[in-house]
Amino acid sequence: MKSILEQLSLMTVVVADTGDLDSIKNFKPRDATTNPSLILAAAKNPDYIKLIDQALESSKESLPDGFSDTELIQEAVDQVSVFFGKEILKIISGRVSTEVDARLSFDTEATVRKARKLINLYKDFGIDKERILIKIASTWEGIKAAEILEKEGIKCNLTLLFNFCQAVACANAGITLISPFVGRILDWHRAKTGKANFPGSEDPGVISVTKIYNYFKEKGFKTEVMGASFRNVDEIKELAGCDLLTISPKLLDELNKEQGELIKKLDENIQLNNFIDYNFEEKDFRLKMLEDQMASEKLSEGITGFSKAIEELEDLILKRFSEINTQKLISAN
Repeated sequence: MKSILEQLSLMTVVVADTGDLDSIKNFKPRDATTNPSLILAAAKNPDYIKLIDQALESSKESLPDGFSDTELIQEAVDQVSVFFGKEILKIISGRVSTEVDARLSFDTEATVRKARKLINLYKDFGIDKERILIKIASTWEGIKAAEILEKEGIKCNLTLLFNFCQAVACANAGITLISPFVGRILDWHRAKTGKANFPGSEDPGVISVTKIYNYFKEKGFKTEVMGASFRNVDEIKELAGCDLLTISPKLLDELNKEQGELIKKLDENIQLNNFIDYNFEEKDFRLKMLEDQMASEKLSEGITGFSKAIEELEDLILKRFSEINTQKLISAN
């Protein structure tokens, strides 16, 4: 009998949620997703220090003479993300998601500029934009930035998505893919209710993604739904049949070891909900977010967490830059 992971792969595109190259080689997913926290974790791995060094060298070459350390580190953060993405694309056949600086989440124009820059960095390596998904936080500003980018042929993955309103706004904007965060929704409900365990079918994150998926299929939206941020394999099983599921190496391993029959829970051909049409304008979107305590808190928490990860990555790169300079001085003497 096939493992649960093998069965899941027949009904859903399985995506690796990691920046660790060895894990991606092991599970051989079609696509892979990264974020600042995952890139930071990978960058701390001594095996990947060469990618940091290559990004620093490339950054120095791309900047005009007289650049400051701050300018170098800011450039290197973008380069590191792309260098990891480039290595991932050597392993997988599909797409890699590369995230825009979370500190730009409320600045549409800056997000668009950063996305274009990342695409151009990939282009310098001969990598077509069709293989890249630009990850952007699902703020109103982020969705508007993604709408602009999609019209330019730059495909986007809207992340930190916690409710139906965010999802519908993305679909109406013509976004390629959304990543609703199943596990973080569960985290919030666990903390608020004190209830530790939710059966898979009663998991609030699963319920949220199921509604989004069914709405998109009933209304004929092309936006792909990729469940993300899982806390356990039961959540994954309940979303079998979703367009894509991005899964951590730990849970991929559990699914690979588990035997039994996997039942397809989501099916684009079953449309029995009779949803009304939703179209959220900016004022509606902001009000819906304010009314949804969970979504507001988790979006804020996610942006803050990814921003801190970028700052830590900047510190790590600066430290490595100093180490290289020290080694050069020692060698010169």
